[in-house]
Amino acid sequence: MRITLKKRTSERVKIKLKRKARIRKKLSGTPERPRLTIFRSGKHTYAQLIDDTTHNTLVSASTVEKSFSGKGKSNIEAAATIGKLIAERAKDKNIKDVVFDRSGYLYHGRVSSVANSAREAGLNF
Repeated sequence: MRITLKKRTSERVKIKLKRKARIRKKLSGTPERPRLTIFRSGKHTYAQLIDDTTHNTLVSASTVEKSFSGKGKSNIEAAATIGKLIAERAKDKNIKDVVFDRSGYLYHGRVSSVANSAREAGLNF
């Protein structure tokens, strides 16, 4: 994974992207064991199961969806709901094992909340 940065990119963003590239260099998703990747913005949390061999997203869940019922919850509670939701959708597609990609974020807060609730709902990683 090659990163191209613009001159105006802040140092914080550069450091995060380098960390993300280091992690992605070691992880890859397959059809049998897709990559569970997390993205978090200021308001929302997104999770996807990705097959890197075909570059397809197999399952996704986010707090932006109209069907999301976590409105009014804190970000960590909403992230836990996203973890359960993605695990249920993965079970529907007969996916049990995944590789966890924290996308350069620290394993803390929303990221750990998604991971822990996905584990509790039946995903193995």
